[in-house]
Amino acid sequence: MAKAIFLFFMCCCVVGHAQIRVGRLVIQPHETFYLDSTDILVADSLIMLDSSRLKLNGLKAENFIRTKVAVFGKHCIIDGRGVPGKKGTDGTMGLTPVGPCRDGVPGRNGLRGLSGGSGINLFLYIDKVDMQGKLIIDLSGGNGGDGGDGGEGGGGSPGTHHCNGGDGGNGGNGGSGGDGGRGGILTIGGRDAVITNSLIGDLLIVKNNGGSFGYGGISGAGGRAGLGPNRKHGNPGMKGRDGVYGRPGDSGTVLLEEQ
Repeated sequence: MAKAIFLFFMCCCVVGHAQIRVGRLVIQPHETFYLDSTDILVADSLIMLDSSRLKLNGLKAENFIRTKVAVFGKHCIIDGRGVPGKKGTDGTMGLTPVGPCRDGVPGRNGLRGLSGGSGINLFLYIDKVDMQGKLIIDLSGGNGGDGGDGGEGGGGSPGTHHCNGGDGGNGGNGGSGGDGGRGGILTIGGRDAVITNSLIGDLLIVKNNGGSFGYGGISGAGGRAGLGPNRKHGNPGMKGRDGVYGRPGDSGTVLLEEQ
């Protein structure tokens, strides 16, 4: 039943996606093979030699690897991590106006950090597996980006005998941190699915935790009060609010499709 489902799914995917089909794919030691032009790899034999890496296509939410024979050397990695979120832009500092008795310009708020990308969902179908060392399948979610810091408020301009010094501008708020990306789902199938699944935690290390949250940005300080004669000073600006933390990403799962 699982085989029929897989064949049906593969036929549907080929319509909208190009695939790489090879008789024998050998990834040399310390070499990285990129699935950058496709999200489907079909091979009679997939051989990953020591310390080699297979980088999944990060532009696709799901990638598929189907091989009759898979041989993994020592310290091999299948990399499907989500991209980390970028830090939010810091708020600009408020200006101190030219001319007497004028209030400072408030600082701008920091922007929210970007959320981390989700780990790739990998469908791995192997009919015969040969593990000669540890294989790491890393489908971790990307970490959320930190929020941007709030800008400092501009200072008030000086006062005169006729008017008080200007008030300092309020500080900008820190941006919220981005959310962590969701961990990817690993689906194991093929005739050796039960054997492959039994190797998890020993020779097969699956990393599909959600990404960590981004920290909130730091609030901007309030601007200084403008000073005037005879204590005709303005008021200092208020400090902004610190940004809130993002949310950690959910962990992925491992699914087994038995024949």
